[in-house]
Amino acid sequence: MAVNAQRLAPFDVGDAKRPTKRMLFHNAEMDRLAGVPAKLADLVTNDGADILATAYAPTDPFHDPSSPFDALLGTKRNGRFVPPVVEGDHEWMKDPLPTNVFTSEEQKCLSTAIYFEARGESLKGQAAVAQVILNRVRNPTYPNEVCNVVYQNAGWYKRCQFSFACDGLPERIVNRRAYSAAREVAMAVTGGKIFLQEVGSSTHYNATYVSPEWADGMEEMTQIGSHIFYRTYNGGWS
Repeated sequence: MAVNAQRLAPFDVGDAKRPTKRMLFHNAEMDRLAGVPAKLADLVTNDGADILATAYAPTDPFHDPSSPFDALLGTKRNGRFVPPVVEGDHEWMKDPLPTNVFTSEEQKCLSTAIYFEARGESLKGQAAVAQVILNRVRNPTYPNEVCNVVYQNAGWYKRCQFSFACDGLPERIVNRRAYSAAREVAMAVTGGKIFLQEVGSSTHYNATYVSPEWADGMEEMTQIGSHIFYRTYNGGWS
């Protein structure tokens, strides 16, 4: 027999097991923004999230594992996040990230890179940098761990992949608010809540005030703030 969702008994958001008479108004936007910090809401591009990104798992009664609302509304999280692939992207973009990217150590490396490389950028600019790093993790040309991507060739003075890692300066995080934002951006991009289509499969970027030789052999994707983003034509180094 068909169920009329509008006739279902109202219940409170506070306790799925002990409903009260308080009405809960549920809609798709609640799922889309579940667990997302308000400051990042405008950047969200994905209704769901990677199943391993538990920070974005809804906790209201509609999503109680024993609740019939999951089946009724189709709101269960049931898969890994895979970026939308467009013409010119590479096969490695079709794979989900390794599961270890959600560990605290990997998230710390990603947050640190965002902080030192882009804390002066907008939140969108910070998300773009995070996306580049995670694209490298997907790309078999690079290490398959965030920390190893971020600190690749860190022993080569001013010749590593991300300048902060080999500039000889100590990594001192003095702006706690900026670092907190970087952590939120890191998880949102890792979990697939934010994927910037204009950045796409970019694996490189440079500041607008420099002109690296390698940029001539790559496809320019977009500029966000003071960074220009590129993807390669062959999936690795051109």
